[in-house]
Amino acid sequence: MTELSKLANVGLLARLKGLWREVAGPGGDDLASLVPDLPDSDLESLRQQMRACLAARGGEVSARARAARLGRAYLSLSADGRARFLRLLAGEFGPEPSAVDQAVRGLAEADSADRPKAEAILRAALEPPRLRLLTQFNALPEGVKFLVDMRAELMRLAAGDSDLAALEADLRGLLASWFDVGFLVLERITWRSPAAVLEKIMAYEAVHAIQGWDDLKNRLDSDRRLYAFFHPRMPDEPLIFVEVALVDEIAGNVQDLLDPSAPLGDVEAADTAIFYSINNAQKGLAGISFGNFLIKRVVDDLSRQFKRIRTFATLSPIPGFRRWLDERLTLGEPGLLNAAEHTILTRLSGGLGAKGSLKALLSEPGWVAEPPLAEALEPPLSRLAARYLAQEKRSNGQALDPVAHFHLSNGARIERINWMADLSANGLAQSAGLMVNYLYDLGHIEANHESYSASGKVAVSSRVRALLKG
Repeated sequence: MTELSKLANVGLLARLKGLWREVAGPGGDDLASLVPDLPDSDLESLRQQMRACLAARGGEVSARARAARLGRAYLSLSADGRARFLRLLAGEFGPEPSAVDQAVRGLAEADSADRPKAEAILRAALEPPRLRLLTQFNALPEGVKFLVDMRAELMRLAAGDSDLAALEADLRGLLASWFDVGFLVLERITWRSPAAVLEKIMAYEAVHAIQGWDDLKNRLDSDRRLYAFFHPRMPDEPLIFVEVALVDEIAGNVQDLLDPSAPLGDVEAADTAIFYSINNAQKGLAGISFGNFLIKRVVDDLSRQFKRIRTFATLSPIPGFRRWLDERLTLGEPGLLNAAEHTILTRLSGGLGAKGSLKALLSEPGWVAEPPLAEALEPPLSRLAARYLAQEKRSNGQALDPVAHFHLSNGARIERINWMADLSANGLAQSAGLMVNYLYDLGHIEANHESYSASGKVAVSSRVRALLKG
């Protein structure tokens, strides 16, 4: 998490505490005095407040006040205290096992006429009380953002804990229904957008870090576009955003795109839109996909504005390439280098073996500044990157690289592998400076999507196909 992200989170917590203090009103003193680590002695008062929220006595104002007190209690806790809060909610407010068992028996014994009623009874029995409790936060100011952040914390805690995993699944389902793409609003972010939104764009940019206000202004200039999805209940919080460069050919490196001294492009002459950074801004919405809808909406918007633009492509990172390659080298996989590559790399590395030479050369931080060495590394690394993107799969048939999977599942094809495309420390560490263009060919998006989704078939250009053949 960047320092900007940390500051944004601190600001949100302070704002929520203030907002919810007013909603909570008088009362709730037991929760106000909770010890941050939530020792056993404090659990009973918290348990009673959860039960009071579920009892729903009084009107809407009373319900909001109870939820606000519970939310303020959660925000007042330490990380350990919040974990205990969530375990209490998960462990004691799930479905009632006896009611579920009875409903299952009723469904098994029901005849065709009674089956719809039996199914409804089972659905009701399976709905956990904790879900009704969580839903109450929706009525609070910034309550939806609170739940999104709660899920982010749950995702970190849920591994190996079946109760927390069930609570996380409940919350994911709730958020998925609230964040249906039909509810989202697409906005173009400009230099005139609210300062709070601009600050969050800077904080949430994780692909190519924004180096201050001048850098952000450069990315919002007339030959650039930045679009984001927002939710009506989180109007100042971008959910996902994409940065676009309007250029006259498919871009091959990010240094030129982000160069603040580069001349301003002529948007009227541009024929290509390059999506060079796509960021999911809310960790708590992981697995709730709307990135594909964002790209389609942006393509539609740009197509209407700029009739000359016919090419839509990305300039994307290859985040898992070096890790995958290092694993192959450690395992001593044969055939990674051909004979000519073996000879030249062994010579340049001072006589090390093929795998050792490649690993040793890449571990030298200055290799990019040595032309003979960089020239020798380009063919094998480009070929291996093409293999990694197009052929390496997970057990479910999806592309191993997460960015590749995202674009391939959206109907893109792997268009070009770019050498020396990201020379930042992060770019060199994760992909040896390589980047990839994914092309969104509007006439083939649907067919590519269907082929990849149905059988894992990856669409590649003739240039990439030639790389794969070696």
